[in-house]
Amino acid sequence: MSLQSAADVPLLISSPNSSSERRISPSWTIAHLKARLEPITGVPASSQQLSLRLGSQDAVALVAADEEQTRLAAFPLQPYAEITVVDTRPPAARTDFTDLSSVEKYEMPAAEYEHRTDSVLAWKKAQKLGRFDPNAPSIEQQKIRASEREVEERGLALARRVRLLPSTDARRGTISYIGLVPEIPGVGVWVGVALDEPTGKNDGSVKEV
Repeated sequence: MSLQSAADVPLLISSPNSSSERRISPSWTIAHLKARLEPITGVPASSQQLSLRLGSQDAVALVAADEEQTRLAAFPLQPYAEITVVDTRPPAARTDFTDLSSVEKYEMPAAEYEHRTDSVLAWKKAQKLGRFDPNAPSIEQQKIRASEREVEERGLALARRVRLLPSTDARRGTISYIGLVPEIPGVGVWVGVALDEPTGKNDGSVKEV
């Protein structure tokens, strides 16, 4: 059962720090509306400048000589019209509720977090998820598998002729090795190319291989 009066009108309230839908009674005075909007917008009633807009129509100022007596019924309230709240205080006097730079924060040391039993990390450990899954491949294994797939997708194979990238590089050669290089761990599969013409000082061998 609704406690709202049938005469209440749903309106959109927008301000520098908030936006929400509220039910407004046409029987309220402008002063009462401002008092109700203060805890919603954070703008003191005495510093509020209100306007009412419906669709693309020009905004109507919600202002009167006697705001304690002037009721909202005197204005063209329609469902889902927008009331805009402008803060007339100087910028230095306004509270920026979106600026969190000055808010004191607590940062838990990583070592303390790792020893807590009520954290997401503890839950992942208990459920053996992600890196705590003993059956999950290691990061190094994932890199190796990814590089193996790339070699296969590119159609690279021993004895195939290739040209080095970028396309402006005229060097060509033959694939003579595809596999891991134990002396260089953690980077995946290497593709060794024997160039048609010698280039540089290094012959590309590792431990004379």
